Amino acid sequence: MQHLSGLERARLALEGGGRLPAGALGQTLAASWKRCLDHGLDPLGRAQVAVVEGGDLKGRRERDALLRRLAIAEMQVLYEQISGSNFMIAFADRDGVILDTISDPGFAQSRDGQAIVPGSWWREQERGTNALGLALLERAPIAVYGREHFFAAHGHLSCMAAPVFNAGGEVIGLLDASCSNEARQQHTHALVRMAAAQIENGLIYRERSDVVILAFHPRMEYLDTLSAGLLSLAPDGRLGALNRVGRALLAGLDAQVGRRFDELFDVKLDRALDSVLGGAVLRVRDRAGSAVFMVCRQIGNRAAGGRGSPAPAAVQVPPRPSTASVGFVCEDPVLQRRMTGIAEAARRRMPVHLLGETGTGKELMARHVHALSGRSGAFVAVNCGAIAESLFIAELFGHERGAYTNARQDGSPGLIQAADQGTLFLDEVADIPASAQTTLLRFLDAMEVRPVGGQKVKRVDVQIVSAANRDLREAVAAGRFRADLYYRLNGYEVLLPPLRERADFGLLVHHLLEAIQPGIAITDEAIERLRRRPWPGNMRELRTTLQRAVIAAEGGFLDEDGIVSDGAQAPAACPECRGHALARRNCLQIRETCASVGGNIAEAARLLGISRTTVYKHLRDN
Repeated sequence: MQHLSGLERARLALEGGGRLPAGALGQTLAASWKRCLDHGLDPLGRAQVAVVEGGDLKGRRERDALLRRLAIAEMQVLYEQISGSNFMIAFADRDGVILDTISDPGFAQSRDGQAIVPGSWWREQERGTNALGLALLERAPIAVYGREHFFAAHGHLSCMAAPVFNAGGEVIGLLDASCSNEARQQHTHALVRMAAAQIENGLIYRERSDVVILAFHPRMEYLDTLSAGLLSLAPDGRLGALNRVGRALLAGLDAQVGRRFDELFDVKLDRALDSVLGGAVLRVRDRAGSAVFMVCRQIGNRAAGGRGSPAPAAVQVPPRPSTASVGFVCEDPVLQRRMTGIAEAARRRMPVHLLGETGTGKELMARHVHALSGRSGAFVAVNCGAIAESLFIAELFGHERGAYTNARQDGSPGLIQAADQGTLFLDEVADIPASAQTTLLRFLDAMEVRPVGGQKVKRVDVQIVSAANRDLREAVAAGRFRADLYYRLNGYEVLLPPLRERADFGLLVHHLLEAIQPGIAITDEAIERLRRRPWPGNMRELRTTLQRAVIAAEGGFLDEDGIVSDGAQAPAACPECRGHALARRNCLQIRETCASVGGNIAEAARLLGISRTTVYKHLRDN
């Protein structure tokens, strides 16, 4: 036993029903484990999953709407800072009930992620020792790493939580980040504490616009950081709010809401305002004798004490730079396997054929092939179904002056020559006119171009990428498409999965949102509601849906209430599933899928991969 760490000795005792070794565990954790045992929890068992009703959750969100809006904004910033680390960020209310989550898609779909859902309680008496529940009890930032959790089943997780305080020093919410035990724990813990401080400061800035807000700190260089104290002064000159740092800096003083300014500092309010409202940094002493520097961070609609003066724009917390997603999103394992040979195919100049439903991103994939090829020429896209049959050959191969009626006076080199040393993307190749298929086949064999009406032949070097939204073999079998042309185009085929089958759906949502509205937050429940749709229009439909949702977004973020189909209200879960988090999710998925296919039970069952009996079961309302 001597070679075991204190934590391991403590766990052996906990799981074996013995007494915890003295000093083996920190006081806070030891006390938490004891309380869990007093609650009758079994460390080798499973946590109780308690979830509030949907109406209760809505009421809790509405009770603290401003707090929730600020919290979700900070959660989005945290997401951008730690994205890719298999994290879930959660915000809970003052009772320990989860209101919203934002996470890496992988964690959201895991068993752990599906247990941290809006409406779920995370108090110690149900969930055992966990950072969120412990932070609520201790009123302080807490980290619980791995096997420090009471339940052995949570031993692979690390959680970091920080309480959010109001101006009166009461806990009004909790911010939590949960991750795999190998992630950057200390770094994340610091970011969570900073985010909680940002929320607290945001509340002071936004609760009232008619107050003066002052920042103060013993060192001038910290006045623009989260280390600065913030205090607001009501129009009558009394203390209206004080942040957590401010309370710490004024420890020992009766810094309560309603106190007069000169009861806290050794300077009259009029003199202090004359200095700071003019933009100066004022050095004062608090009534305990400590020197601090002070500046104005917001001038109210009317300055404190009724002093009228033209107020400059309020100093706001500086916005963070956008971290817009760039590049090609592909974390879906099925698609990744299908793409494994693309780079080699492009290196060998093999034609690449893309097959997928409308809107699955075929042109984006074609551009990816072009990038992999390393070619210096242009990427030229051709919609084969949008060119009149009589002009198809002339548009691709070019034409000489006066080659045909209405031909351009100075001729045209054609799209193939425009793609020389680059990539020619032939979209909707199933619509290539039969009369042009032979000419195109000859070009693919020889890579030589002769303009319509011309005599000279020019050799070109073009990477060919083609695409179709239906299997060309059916067109070949029906005699609408030449078999030899199909075989020539289909050098390396990539089947693009429809959006409803993409495992990286959440990443795609985040990627599109960054392009539509950089920095806007979207909750996990909103993504889950989107995931349940069949998406016949694939990426194009998703982009349009997100654009509509962003326009209608209230509070600067998207939650599940902002994701509805064609203005219709989303269906509720059946009575049997409403009180259970995981069952409610599955039920909603079944109901929303059924609604999206017009109530077709068989089609809904096929899309979901379940029996029709199961679909019927979840459609009952009594």
